[in-house]
Amino acid sequence: MPTISMFFGIIIRMFYRDNKQHNLPHIHAEYQGDIAVFAIQDGSILDGSLPNSKRKLVEAWIEIHRDELLADWQLAVEGATVFKIKGLE
Repeated sequence: MPTISMFFGIIIRMFYRDNKQHNLPHIHAEYQGDIAVFAIQDGSILDGSLPNSKRKLVEAWIEIHRDELLADWQLAVEGATVFKIKGLE
């Protein structure tokens, strides 16, 4: 479960070959023990929850980095090494 980005205390991960449960490109975001799964295409939450302010940060980050996330997703489902993506500053 590689960490692909970290910002404002939020850890973003993408799991290798993780296309069974949700069946669409997604990331896992964790903040102080809260975990949410976000769809890459539209930033919607598929599972879990984050505090509202952190959820909005993750949604904005997805919007900015959607193309990079989709490229990493393709690598991950193929079992290849994913690339780090710059966090919000």
